[in-house]
Amino acid sequence: MSGSENWIERGLTHVAKTYGRYPLVAASGTGCWLTDIDGKRYLDFLAGVAVNNLGHCHPKVVKALQEQAEKLLHCSNFYHIPAQIELAEILCQNSFGDRVFFCNSGAEANEAAIKLARKYNSDKGHKGRFEIITANASFHGRTLATISATGQEKMQTGFTPLMPGFKYVPFGEILALEEAISATTCAIMLEPIQGEGGVNVPPEGYLPAVRKLCNDNELLLIFDEVQVGMGRTGHLFAYQHDNVEPDIMTLAKALAGGPPIGAMIAREKHAEALGPGTHGSTFGGNPLVAAAALAALSSILEDGVIDNCVAMGSYLRKKLEHLKEKYPFIVDVRGRGLMFGMELSIEGGEIVKTALGRGLLINCTVGKVLRFVPPLIVTQNEIDQMISILDGIFAEI
Repeated sequence: MSGSENWIERGLTHVAKTYGRYPLVAASGTGCWLTDIDGKRYLDFLAGVAVNNLGHCHPKVVKALQEQAEKLLHCSNFYHIPAQIELAEILCQNSFGDRVFFCNSGAEANEAAIKLARKYNSDKGHKGRFEIITANASFHGRTLATISATGQEKMQTGFTPLMPGFKYVPFGEILALEEAISATTCAIMLEPIQGEGGVNVPPEGYLPAVRKLCNDNELLLIFDEVQVGMGRTGHLFAYQHDNVEPDIMTLAKALAGGPPIGAMIAREKHAEALGPGTHGSTFGGNPLVAAAALAALSSILEDGVIDNCVAMGSYLRKKLEHLKEKYPFIVDVRGRGLMFGMELSIEGGEIVKTALGRGLLINCTVGKVLRFVPPLIVTQNEIDQMISILDGIFAEI
């Protein structure tokens, strides 16, 4: 039995079966490359599902973790944490927001946003306003509240009754959204680009129109930037493409360059609704992850990472569109920055498995959309290698 087979057997025996895992046992990673326990290297165009925006084990993040681990790993949020404070300052300085609540994941950040939207309306005397409108094909997390917010029935099957107070409309259709607003609506919650739903980019003018709807109806606008934030789309935040500011925004995934952290950013007048005792997180914004996030954020802002994302994103788009011209089963290529979906007329699962065998990590969403979210430090040569592998697989279909 090989090293990989031993680990896989042990994992299948004792680890919860909540993931359909591939036969890869991860051991180490550097930049855009992941190495398994047997020494095989993989070109990683999944990046931990858009977590490793700076690649694997970025030196700044590793150094920050090492230095902080020698000082203080954890203390209660009953006390002031310098790295957390500094991180909140930088996030607010580079966004629309005034205050940040820290947690551990995207789902927790969205839970906080849901609670804030309801609490703000309650405090304003709108006790009958609790409903949040989200989009079909959206994904907001795996907790009971966030699968209730998620507009995908497959995520909800077996977990009913769902948490009440959510309504779903087609993504990108402003008239449907307008018609869904009622006397009980308190907020609209959207991903500026849908990730798990198939890398769906909204039509031009949609997000500004949503902002106007919220203004006209005194609704909060929540942007879930868990997957699309932190430079992924070619701006620090995806909402900046449309110059449309939300009232609340959620982050996680790439915020700390790998370690788990989530954040909810809000304007002062809304954030004040969550006072002492109304919400919390034991580990949220702890010294270790806050130090990592400071290092990751500084690298994104100062090391040309976003510029590289724009340049390599343009190059990757051309290469993917060339494949589309070559193979009739490729229906569409869409995305922004270094976040692309390639929609196929055939199932994509086997393509992902074949790619794995040839040393390439990608994934497939909604059955027929191959997703490409490489580290933002990816090079032209690495894109060429990815395209070569993919081209070889397509040629055999």
